[in-house]
Amino acid sequence: MIYLTYNIIVLIKQILDIDQMKTNSTTGEPITDGVPMRVENLSKNAIEAAVRIKEKYGGKVTGIIFGGEQSSSAMKEAYAIGVDDGIVIKGYSGRNPALTAKVLSEKIKTLQYDMVILGNQSADTYTGLLPGKISSLLGIPLLGNAISIDPEEKEVKVTRVLEDHNVVLKGSYPVIISVSQEINEPRLPAVLQIIKAGKREIKIEKAAVTDASSISVISDRAPKSERKKEIYEDQEKGIPVLTRVIKEAML
Repeated sequence: MIYLTYNIIVLIKQILDIDQMKTNSTTGEPITDGVPMRVENLSKNAIEAAVRIKEKYGGKVTGIIFGGEQSSSAMKEAYAIGVDDGIVIKGYSGRNPALTAKVLSEKIKTLQYDMVILGNQSADTYTGLLPGKISSLLGIPLLGNAISIDPEEKEVKVTRVLEDHNVVLKGSYPVIISVSQEINEPRLPAVLQIIKAGKREIKIEKAAVTDASSISVISDRAPKSERKKEIYEDQEKGIPVLTRVIKEAML
């Protein structure tokens, strides 16, 4: 019997807690002052997937965050779940997947790895561009939207979710795997693990790539919504109107 171990890199993103974010009713701009940071949900799925592989087969999980000093708290959470080493790269300057891909790929090139695991998108941008861009820069295959990961001796097999059916994909090592939310239920670490994680060292580095892209965010304002309102105190009078509106919308 062949016993395999895997070196896994998991890419972690820290975002503003959008569930606690409000919008300025006058300007339409998001209010970010005082909003706490948190680990993005799909990053938690990616961490859990990487740690489960390590627990089953052995090996090492290295977490990487492109963020800033405040990202240390996110890495400590990853440590508590089971990540072995953590690297925080300072210099994150906004929502530019091209820059993020360049910074992360340059760091990944310096490490030994069999798999790179990350979420297939993030809740603050929903571009879904990062996995493909990193795959292109590193020149290694991407197995996307995985809901299961099954490592084998010379290749890894994933089940990929599509709109109406699932497919099985295989790729030779090294490989990038982006995961969907359905892949697992991230664990809640025990208190003792959280305490131990708080004492561990985190490597903090400066981004080796600067933002030379011409891409910029034109606006992040919420669209104005001016809806016609009709109030019916008598429900019997309102039902025919509501029925008509729904039918018109379905045409």
